[in-house]
Amino acid sequence: MESYGEVVESVLVKLWDVLHDLEVIIPQRDDYFRVSIFGSSRVKKGDKIYEDVRFLAKKLAIMGCDIVTGGGPGLMEAANLGAKDGNIRGVVKSYGLPIELPIGEGKNPYLDRSTPHKSFFSRLHHFVFLSSAFVAMPGGIGTLLELVTIWQLLQVKKLKNRPLILVGDIWKEMLKWMEEEMVKGGFVSKEDLKLPVIVSKVEEAIPPIEKALKDFQSNLRRIV
Repeated sequence: MESYGEVVESVLVKLWDVLHDLEVIIPQRDDYFRVSIFGSSRVKKGDKIYEDVRFLAKKLAIMGCDIVTGGGPGLMEAANLGAKDGNIRGVVKSYGLPIELPIGEGKNPYLDRSTPHKSFFSRLHHFVFLSSAFVAMPGGIGTLLELVTIWQLLQVKKLKNRPLILVGDIWKEMLKWMEEEMVKGGFVSKEDLKLPVIVSKVEEAIPPIEKALKDFQSNLRRIV
């Protein structure tokens, strides 16, 4: 007879299999180009980086991109507010995927659609399912978890043609460490480190997203 733990594990595996089957029959992306923006929840409104992210999200919204965030405060709030600023045609959606935490982070007030998650695993999967491009701003462990998840999916080709853009010197230092320790140690290849686009300023994140958006729209026209 199976133990309680074995039964729970078996059920979880079956649920993951069902999720995979749903992905096979449901298109991963629809007619909407969405950009996930990751970043620190600890930044305050009025900080330069807050205003930078708000500016970026506004520019992307004007281009017609939906904006997806973790739905919380800080840079997530800045991105959702920027989506509102740039929604001049009334067609852009501001998404939030808030996580239920004991610290009670709460969701920001600039969301058109909010889907709460009880686990980081389902939330990460939802980011991947929704988004056509990803931008990682400076942040902490949560931001690192999000960008590394996308990075690995690109590495193993589970994701294709979806740009991952890292903004800020914080990521340049991380890449330097990875090259010195992981590449030289033979744990990753130099090509793996070229998967994300590294930029210094938010303005530099716009061109690769613009290119991906044009490719996305071109593919849609061919399908139609």
